[in-house]
Amino acid sequence: MTQTPTASTTPNGGPIKIAVPNKGALSEAAAVMLREAGYRQRTDPKELVLTDEANGVEFYYLRPRDIAVYVGEGTLHLGITGRDMLIDSHTSAVEVTALGFGRSRFRFAAPADGGINEIEHLHGRRIATSYPGLVEQYLAGKNLSARLIPLDGAVESAIRLGVADAIADVVETGSTLRKAGLAVFGEAICESEAIVIRHHDLSLDNASVQQLLRRLDGVLVARSYVMVDYNVAQADLEAACELTPGLSGPTVSQLAKEGWVAVRSLVPRADSQRLLDDLYQVGARGILLTDLAACRL
Repeated sequence: MTQTPTASTTPNGGPIKIAVPNKGALSEAAAVMLREAGYRQRTDPKELVLTDEANGVEFYYLRPRDIAVYVGEGTLHLGITGRDMLIDSHTSAVEVTALGFGRSRFRFAAPADGGINEIEHLHGRRIATSYPGLVEQYLAGKNLSARLIPLDGAVESAIRLGVADAIADVVETGSTLRKAGLAVFGEAICESEAIVIRHHDLSLDNASVQQLLRRLDGVLVARSYVMVDYNVAQADLEAACELTPGLSGPTVSQLAKEGWVAVRSLVPRADSQRLLDDLYQVGARGILLTDLAACRL
């Protein structure tokens, strides 16, 4: 039996209550990120509530689709869910920050030869989707009206079975849709990813909330950047620093070797091996690349 959490809209000395996905694509990635941020996480998948007394946090493991509802009602203070699920929930919960995982793209699709290949063609049609709230909001923004057919997965079968004229679903490569004789059209309905959400009345000035957000941001930076250290002749310093400007400028220290300095800088993880090649070409030597566990900026 699921334990029902309760919380005021603004914590007042008590623990911050945070909803975490209990299953699905977001579950493990969210738990890993929270562990990297220094929070305890459950080891038993049947555990519904976990208290991290050291950090003043209680974690509640809930169905991803329910998280926005609990947070929107003020039952919980914060939650981790998908942007698509937040929009689909039609609650007053508010997005705080994106977490960089669980990315997905929602698109419309219809039979390639069925005469529906523009957004405007959806007016008055039947659209099958697992996210009726999300699609309804999108269509309202386009001043279009359609009959939504809510289905729980496998929406690409709806057209073949005659219950819909088009579908709205997550599209990755589009291969599944092509096998069903469907083609995507129009712009993306939503670009989703895992996000932190809050109750609309929750103050972000709360110390525990600020700590959580700082820690998560530190994990994101640690995942996106690496530390580079190298030695370079003073004459080549300017060229080397142009390659490694860092976030607030590189750290430069004098070496015992006359005319040489040591440089340390944060650089983007992406294409960092090419950066090492470029540094070597401008005269840097003793180049080291180090992974980050966490950081505070």
